[in-house]
Amino acid sequence: MAGELTRREMLRLGAGTLLAYGLWPGWLSAADAPPTTDFTFIAVNDLHFRDEGCVPWFEKVVRQMKASAPDAEFCFLGGDQADQGLPYQLETVREIFTKLGMPLHAVVGNHDYIADSTRAAYERIFPGQINYAFQHRGWQVLALDTTQGTTSFNTVIPAATLAWMDEHLPKLDHRRPAIILTHFPLGQNVIARPRNADDLLSRCLALNLQAVFSGHFHGFTERTAQQAILTTDRCCSRVRANHDGSKEKGWFVCKASGGRVSRRFVTFNA
Repeated sequence: MAGELTRREMLRLGAGTLLAYGLWPGWLSAADAPPTTDFTFIAVNDLHFRDEGCVPWFEKVVRQMKASAPDAEFCFLGGDQADQGLPYQLETVREIFTKLGMPLHAVVGNHDYIADSTRAAYERIFPGQINYAFQHRGWQVLALDTTQGTTSFNTVIPAATLAWMDEHLPKLDHRRPAIILTHFPLGQNVIARPRNADDLLSRCLALNLQAVFSGHFHGFTERTAQQAILTTDRCCSRVRANHDGSKEKGWFVCKASGGRVSRRFVTFNA
């Protein structure tokens, strides 16, 4: 099907249809992408730090993370860093994970709110980490707010996020490989996927998208479109279980190489 459609025709079909067929038009620009440099990073989600009893757990997580990826250059925190959005919870997570010795790139989760309209603690402790983009070794990374306050299911991605994308996506080099980080899952038919997830993905169809890392659903899911992988991961929480019934807690160690992303799950030895 991909060989029979122009990029413009694929863009008209929309994200939902294209994902259903395993297509992603932006991959056509990959051959013209500027050179990139290989690097490793860590992706973890749904820490749900609750109280003092979580401190030794996450100190051990950080030690094992460093051992699992000693050359990692940054760590994604995929939302729900806190369990109740309290300043102490968020501050302690940042303090402990700073010991990784690498930049932390976070997105806000619904549990990082104290109330539906109150996420001031998150914005103070993780400043500038609501909707943002950065480049790393020739790659483009977008970290996006997909929350609707404290609501967990049947949500919509906020209009402010879609407006941010409308403003900033035209400024990006769409040939460069891209990674997207969200809290709520974007893959088709994944539990708790926002109702307007396709509105977000449709804006990204021209990107040379390689990977989407999401959380919220505490379990492993994977959807693919061309070379793009849209995934959720198990949680890494002491106080919360995985929603898919699996027992393992852990994180992804990811490798960006040759314009592609590979990843392996590392099980936390508690």
